[in-house]
Parts: sequence; structure tokens; C-alpha cells
Amino acid sequence: MNNWRIPLSDIDLDVDEITSVADVLKSRWLTMGRITQQFEAAFAAYSGAEHALAVTNATAALHMACMALGLQPGDEVIVPSLTFVASANCIRYTGATPVFADIVSETDLNISAEAIESLITERTRAILLVHYAGYPCDMQRIVELARRYHLKIIEDAAHAAGSWLNGCHLGTWGDVGCFSFFSNKNMTTGEGGMVVTNDEAVYEKLRLLRSHGMTTLTWDRHKGHAWSYDVVDLGYNYRIDEIRAALGVVQLGKLERNNERRRQLVDVYREVLQEIPQIGVPFLDHPGITAAHIMPILLPRDLDRVHFMEQMKAQGIQTSIHYPPVHKFTAYHQFHGETALKNLPVTEEVAAREVTLPLYPAMSDEDVRQVVGAMVNSLVAL
Repeated sequence: MNNWRIPLSDIDLDVDEITSVADVLKSRWLTMGRITQQFEAAFAAYSGAEHALAVTNATAALHMACMALGLQPGDEVIVPSLTFVASANCIRYTGATPVFADIVSETDLNISAEAIESLITERTRAILLVHYAGYPCDMQRIVELARRYHLKIIEDAAHAAGSWLNGCHLGTWGDVGCFSFFSNKNMTTGEGGMVVTNDEAVYEKLRLLRSHGMTTLTWDRHKGHAWSYDVVDLGYNYRIDEIRAALGVVQLGKLERNNERRRQLVDVYREVLQEIPQIGVPFLDHPGITAAHIMPILLPRDLDRVHFMEQMKAQGIQTSIHYPPVHKFTAYHQFHGETALKNLPVTEEVAAREVTLPLYPAMSDEDVRQVVGAMVNSLVAL
């Protein structure tokens, strides 16, 4: 394991998480039960969603969302390519086809409403958008498009726990919102996710999809609320467990404080990065309140990114890339063919130059200055 002077991310874990897990172990009930229900209720209250279901990971949440909205072979879903591959894979799980839309610009790395509209056909059934780094997409325009063309909206809010736009939590603007609690996220359960909706009928479909299409759960029978069950749909085993739910309850309680610190650190980055004007800093003056999940920057066009990242590594600074674009992966060339993947110029430009800098609540302002100082050294060395 590399001994990073400043890692890319870090987890805020302390005695409260340890105690919460120990309490679950002492209870001797480890599968989905009372603590999971507590976690779901707390997340629904925090986000303002009518319904929240905890699941094993965000990919499961996305798959459930696609299934609950009735996607099937022959359908098309518009999705960005500048995202983690799960955003597109979940569409393919249903037999539907992901159609990749370009992003707005070098200053806004979210999916473009204009690009979405240009790709709508008679087969389009949904828009699956991603709030990149926790910065809101143009939800007013995207919701208007969805209404005009009778499309569903799935929000991949994996980066956006604690992000808001016009007083509404991201993930609650569309039909279904999906959150990630992976170990590098703003709140973590190790693996885990949450799916939210304000639609009662969609919620009932999601509830069945999470656990084999069963009408009652083990916890219901343990509490004496039922003694048997029916299976009324083809469901999956996408349940979370009580250990991870307990971690989630504690982590949710820290989310606002930690997100505020993240935003403060982003402000420091933006101030200090003015010393390097050739570096692009996306999302300046972006609307809404961001969760500030990651800190992306854009290198100059003529700079070798691999060498830059190696120079940062040599100084003990971990960096990353968000993301290799999905349409460039071998599996998606084979799936789509070459000709369908030619109209993403902004995505390809940004993806070739993006580098993600360290960002986590335990960082100090001085850590940020050290990262930027290492960037200056790296640029000089190149």
C-alpha cells in the first residue's frame, strides 16, 4: 500500500460507528431489520423524499430504478458518458439501450439539456442523468424536457448526498434517485446505497424488486406480522444488512458538517489555484448547494496527464481520473458500433484532461496549499 502524504480521500470513522456496529452484533439480528428501517426513515426525512429504500449498492439502486420504471428491450435511455460505467450498465441490464449525450462545457461537466433533446427519438423512454461531483444538473430544463416528451427521469446521485437545488435535494427532482455509500463517498457504509422516490406505485415496485418479489420479509415474520409470503414479481437480492445500516445512521448524522468542510476546502482550492491560471477549474459559480464530492481540474491541452500524475505521486500526492468515458470502453464499442459514438466532442476533450485532486473533510487548508504547491512543481518538471 502506498504511503501517501495526502491521499485522494479518507473516511470519517470514530467510536460512534464502532459502537453502532457492536450494538448490532450484540442484538444478534444482522439481516435487514429495525436499524435498516431507522436508516431509511432518517434518509427520507433528510432528503425530503416520500420513500427511501436501503440497498446493497448504488448499482443495485440504478438497476431497480430502471426495472421499476418499466424499461425493456427496444427502449432507449439518454445518459452521459462522463460517468462511472454502472450508470450505463444498469440500462443494459434491462435490455434497453444507453444513448450517450455530451456534457455542457469545460466549466460544467454535467449532461447537456440541448444534447438530450437532440437525441430524443420515438424509442426514448427515460433520461438517466448524473450530478457530477455533487453539482446539480440543469434540472428545470431537464424536467421540462421530460414532461414535454413524456419521459422518465432517473437521477444518479451517487456523488450528491447533501446536494440541493432550489431547496430540493438532488435525487428527488425526477422519478427515482439513486445514492452510493461506497467507501470513498461523502457518507459511507463500505458498500451500500439508497433509492428514493415520491411515487407510491414506483415505491411498491422497488420494494418488491429489492427482495425476490416477496410480499413479506424475514423481519416481518420475526416480529409476528406474518407467517408466510407470496412471490408476486421477479425480484433480486439487493438487500442491505443491519451492520451497514447502523454505519449509515451515524454517517448521515455527520453529513452536513462534513459537506460544509468540503465546500470550504473547495473554496481554498479555487483561491490558491488562481496562482496557476493555465489550470481549468470547473463549476465556478454553479447554482445550488453542492456536496463537493470530488475536486476536478483540467490540465492544459498540451500537457501529458500521465506524467503529471506521476510527478504528483512522487511528491506523495494521490490523484485520480473521473472518468474514462464509458463510450470509449471496448464493451461499448462492441455494443454500439463505431458510428454511434462520434458525437461527444466536449466529453472527449474533458475526459482527456481531467485530474481529480484530494478532497476529504479531515484535510487542512495547509494540505490544500501543499497539493497546489506540488502541482506547481509538477508543471515545472514537465
